[in-house]
Amino acid sequence: MSKRISRRPVLIGGASLALSALGHGASGDAPDEGLLRFGASQPFSFDRLKRQAQSAAAAPFVPPSDAMGDVLEKIDYDAWGKIRFKTDDALFASGPYPVTFFHLGRFFQRPMAIYAVRSGTARRVLADERLFAMPLDSPARSLPQDAGFAGFRIQEARQGSLDWRANDWTAFLGASYFRAIGALGQYGLSARGLAVDTAVADRREEFPAFTNVYIESAPSVGAPVTVYALLEGPSVVGAFKFLITRGQGVVMDVEQTLYLRESMVRMGVAPLTSMYWFSETAKPTAIDWRPEVHDSDGLALWTGANERLWRPLNDPAHVAASAFVDENPKGFGLLQRDRVFDHYLDGVHYERRPSLWIEPRGSWGRGSVQLIELPTDDEVNDNIVAAWVPETPAAAGTQWTFAYRLHWLADEPYPSSLARCVATRLGRGGQPGRARPVGSRKFLVEFLGGPLATLAYGVKPDMEISTTKGQIGPYRLIEAVPDGVVGHWRAQFDVEGVTGDDPAELRLKLLLNGVPASETWLFQYRPLAPAS
Repeated sequence: MSKRISRRPVLIGGASLALSALGHGASGDAPDEGLLRFGASQPFSFDRLKRQAQSAAAAPFVPPSDAMGDVLEKIDYDAWGKIRFKTDDALFASGPYPVTFFHLGRFFQRPMAIYAVRSGTARRVLADERLFAMPLDSPARSLPQDAGFAGFRIQEARQGSLDWRANDWTAFLGASYFRAIGALGQYGLSARGLAVDTAVADRREEFPAFTNVYIESAPSVGAPVTVYALLEGPSVVGAFKFLITRGQGVVMDVEQTLYLRESMVRMGVAPLTSMYWFSETAKPTAIDWRPEVHDSDGLALWTGANERLWRPLNDPAHVAASAFVDENPKGFGLLQRDRVFDHYLDGVHYERRPSLWIEPRGSWGRGSVQLIELPTDDEVNDNIVAAWVPETPAAAGTQWTFAYRLHWLADEPYPSSLARCVATRLGRGGQPGRARPVGSRKFLVEFLGGPLATLAYGVKPDMEISTTKGQIGPYRLIEAVPDGVVGHWRAQFDVEGVTGDDPAELRLKLLLNGVPASETWLFQYRPLAPAS
């Protein structure tokens, strides 16, 4: 079983920033300035990094040293939160997007070697305790001077409207995890380099890490920051290239080449990791004071056959895996569609969390978008994983190349013209005032926009419903939601006779004259107890 990933902040409040070493326009061999120091110059290119990865994959995996483990264990959540990078010494601080660093700690123990790249050469940024402000009694003071960094973040533009000293827009921290803010200015869900054997029953999930990272400054505001990364774990070594562009949200163009040391049961490409605890769909009584708590509320898919699918997320009682078979998908993503503050009532602003869309580049062939849902009882656990899993087995000794674009936005970048699902609600089956059928569950699915917004008076769409278990009950209703919002409709239906351990896979879409008027709603229904 996959372990649950604890959600810990990657943001630490910034202090003042000023000019620092290796600023924009400085030579790659410029003398060290301030507190930031660099190692010797070495040739660098993406091709060299790929050759390095291929060579490393041919050798046995060497686990990272745990020599600092005792000290790092003492740098717990509170102690780590009190350590601040001195932003006066940011990398590229005189350039358009300064880069600052994260300190090691209990939850981020593997050092990341970070290099500054310029004109085909790379110089390692040397870790130094003096780069961080920390209490005099901080356990971090017991670490050696060259302990390394846990990760990095990219600050806002110096010439922008936001305070670049206090705001960042991309962060890499922990294993191969990274994230960016969306168009609404909030962090939320994460991406990572590769997911290895997530929720495979007889295997422990592997978390390969970005061990060496090479950062090249953007030439100007609006141009991409280039990040190269070497990924390494027991089963895989990979070379990654990121072109990271700050716009309305953040867009990342990714190229990756993977070299497999060992076979994998589930190789998750372009994996997304998010949190879903509860929403209007289902919420245990009085579990929390807020109406909803989630970073994402559904998985959206745009298939190679041009079908639009929407799968609301669940917090299951047991680990659940769903596979959506496809060939050359046009895109998929974990989205946060509910943008109403009153649906959350929380100052952490779940209504502003970004949606993340994966746009494949080139031919990805046959495979499936797989959704892993893990049970959680708190919002601190990232319990949702979505990734592309190729149909071809991920065998030891094979090489894989993928290219894709990540869109960190408020919505998917290529929205459909069809009506979209905006809510899923469950209740008792049957009708008020009549005996409720045992084992019956009512579903109410809301759709908004698209062709529904231009229906002539008196015209209603039709429902097309199916289930893989049980049967659709006799009660069905479709009506406009009486909220005065044009194009807002809801479909109601009952599902009966679902028993056993295997879930029922439900499918629904709205039609006008036999033509799809909405995206296709999917749902995995597994009753926890007989519906009363």
